[in-house]
Amino acid sequence: VTLKDGADKKELENAKKTVTDQGGKVTHEFKLIKGFTAEFPADKVHTLSTNDHITVENDGEVKTQ
Repeated sequence: VTLKDGADKKELENAKKTVTDQGGKVTHEFKLIKGFTAEFPADKVHTLSTNDHITVENDGEVKTQ
């Protein structure tokens, strides 16, 4: 989960609260970018993805060429 450009920092705190309120857990907070990783019930992800101030991405493998 990352904060979109121009969004207020409080929106990231709101997103973390949404994660815990919906039964998820924040697993890592980033220092260089405004964001965090979380374990979140799949049936509740829509509660985060509808937030206009953040970007939600699925965890996945990253490869180099």
